Amino acid sequence: MSTSLSEICDLFLTKVNDYRLTTIYNTSGSLATSTYIEPWVLASIVEFSVCNQDLSYTPTTATEDGYFAEDLTLENKEMLATITTKYWLKKVVQDILQMNNAVTDHDFRMFSQAQNLKEKREYYNSVCEEVSQMITRYEYKYNDWDTWKDTF
Repeated sequence: MSTSLSEICDLFLTKVNDYRLTTIYNTSGSLATSTYIEPWVLASIVEFSVCNQDLSYTPTTATEDGYFAEDLTLENKEMLATITTKYWLKKVVQDILQMNNAVTDHDFRMFSQAQNLKEKREYYNSVCEEVSQMITRYEYKYNDWDTWKDTF
């Protein structure tokens, strides 16, 4: 049995709160939501190249959810979901034309769009650092230390 894209998406959706994703899910279902999230998962697969399992992936079609060649461990699913969060957040930070927080004229003087972007960017940077540390810890955990010295 292989791991489906929807399993990664379900873990990812527990980590984020995005009204657009909720709207897609409520109006079009889980297949449409998975299709929307799939590019971020694909980027996560590339970044998680140190995985100890085969991350070969068959993309979503019009009628079938995408799936991995193997049944991924919970740890590997969690790693992919967390890395996917990084790519979702990158899109949120790059969306500088939209104010996610509804503000009145009085509030706008206190919380400018620039400040909102600054906070999002700082959060994105902290998530990038967290992902980098997770991948490094993963590499150390699964490194073959017996043959490590022979690779140089």
